[in-house]
Amino acid sequence: MPPYLLLSLLIAALYGALFHLWRGKTFRELLLYLGAAIAGFALGEVAGSIAGLPLFTVGQVHIIEASLASWSFLFIARWLKL
Repeated sequence: MPPYLLLSLLIAALYGALFHLWRGKTFRELLLYLGAAIAGFALGEVAGSIAGLPLFTVGQVHIIEASLASWSFLFIARWLKL
């Protein structure tokens, strides 16, 4: 597994776990938030690489764009779950 992919998965999983600690209650919600965070981070990565705006990158990982998309997906998942 390439290091940038591992870093992306770790950051996204951290976001999902933190969101679950803040707003989650059940194990099912943990899985939902982990999936939403990873999907959002991946979409943010793609958007960051397509846009070509190197706001803040760590290697090939577009931290700002991916984090914004990941947190957006988390709040949307929480909103749709209700």
